[in-house]
Amino acid sequence: MAGIVVLSSGDLSNRMEISPARDGIDAVTTGINLLADELQSMYDGLEVRVAERTALLEDAKADLRRVINTDELTGLASRSLLRQTITDATLAAGEAGHPPALILMDLDSFRLINDSLGNAAGDTVLVEVARRLRSAAGGQHLVARLSGDEFAVLVVGCEPESVLQLATCLLREIEAGIQAGGIAVTVTAGTGVRFGEAGLRADELIRDANIALHEAKKQGRDKILVFTREMHETAKERVHLVTEVRAALAAGQLELHYQPIVDLRTGRLAGAEALIRWLHPRRGLLAPTSFLAAAEEGGLTVEIGRWVLDQAIAQAGRWRTAPGLPPDFRIHVNLSAVELHHNDLAPYVQGLLTTNGVAPEQVAIEITETAIMSGGPEVSRTMKALNGLGIPLEIDDFGTGYSSISYLRTLPALHAKIDKSLIDGLETDSQQENFVGAILQLIHSAGLGAVAEGIEHQAQAEKLREFNCEFGQGYFFSRPLPVAEMTAILASGGPAGTAFTTVGRSPIRRGRHAAGAQT
Repeated sequence: MAGIVVLSSGDLSNRMEISPARDGIDAVTTGINLLADELQSMYDGLEVRVAERTALLEDAKADLRRVINTDELTGLASRSLLRQTITDATLAAGEAGHPPALILMDLDSFRLINDSLGNAAGDTVLVEVARRLRSAAGGQHLVARLSGDEFAVLVVGCEPESVLQLATCLLREIEAGIQAGGIAVTVTAGTGVRFGEAGLRADELIRDANIALHEAKKQGRDKILVFTREMHETAKERVHLVTEVRAALAAGQLELHYQPIVDLRTGRLAGAEALIRWLHPRRGLLAPTSFLAAAEEGGLTVEIGRWVLDQAIAQAGRWRTAPGLPPDFRIHVNLSAVELHHNDLAPYVQGLLTTNGVAPEQVAIEITETAIMSGGPEVSRTMKALNGLGIPLEIDDFGTGYSSISYLRTLPALHAKIDKSLIDGLETDSQQENFVGAILQLIHSAGLGAVAEGIEHQAQAEKLREFNCEFGQGYFFSRPLPVAEMTAILASGGPAGTAFTTVGRSPIRRGRHAAGAQT
């Protein structure tokens, strides 16, 4: 009976004894023992399988932790692990220790590497940068990859001075040439630093370091900036401004003004540049320098750019029948580097031209020198597509970037526009005069025409005409004008006749609604 009690309790290690009688009861006992053997075998197998499945589950959990905590490409820590490590390090530092500091680094012009050399070369650069950062940081500090070309180094137990020394060391480490795509690539980065504070949360530390990084990138390549409270206030204002710009676009508060472009050889009106303005309900008319940077940060560049194209080409259609319109009059429209990376741009422009009955040669597209040189194959394809439509292209801000005869000769451009910074002082500085003369020779030797912007004095206009600069614009001739005023000028027939026959004798007008700089 004792064996039955033990078995019934679930202990399958015991067996019931068989009596010498070998009677029917013993047969039942034998059956029970056999059943216990089978159950024990089943339970043993089940335990093995449970153990195996548990091990597999633990391995899967470990793999998942590795996926969550590790960047697949570089092997560095992930954003998730960085956040957790910041929290742990902050708690460990307590009130008396040094709270962790964070160094954020974003590679300069990394997209150009991907576009020109391919994604495989870009990955090679990222892996090598990761290796160098990890080596320079040592085992004490956590190195993470947060996004495509953004890296972070969490610095623990260090004074602020040591943190800055490490940030400088990290920059120097990645600057040495990296072999990728068959060439030696030089890498620089913008760097933002946030010193830790007791009680500062992980998301706040990352946010503040990112704000400092953003400010560093705005100042140029290879810059290091430390977070300040003022940066945070500026960032909040920028977020508010982005919201306002988005609402302004929807509410129809944006408008285009047109700055006349004059043929310096004849004094006649040759065209007008479309320049965006914001008629703010409280602040009045705002120049683009007041809001376009915020619009770009808010991802509105393409949307605003398309709006400008819509409005400018539609206006070109309305002006086609203006009685005083010169036969070769063109509206000039600026395109940003971001817009040029959209492969539907040329078809979009073609659709606008068709809808508004505008010939391609009546609209000129201005593209900055920097956007052309840093844009890679996508920008080149877009420029060729626009040129294929018959739209004249113009190199904007020429002389401020990569000016060289080699690329000038290969670009599908009709004109190059000399930046205002080169025109300033032209009439008083002989060295500047020689420099501008050389720039014009460079432009003409490449078979391009020249446009000078920012002309503010008659002496500048006359000097440029002596240098055979074909076109000019600036406050000397006219500020940017609202549509109604520009339309009135065209209707008067003056600019197409004698208003500019002698350069500088009769500026169009100063424009009472003008705002800001000559943009």
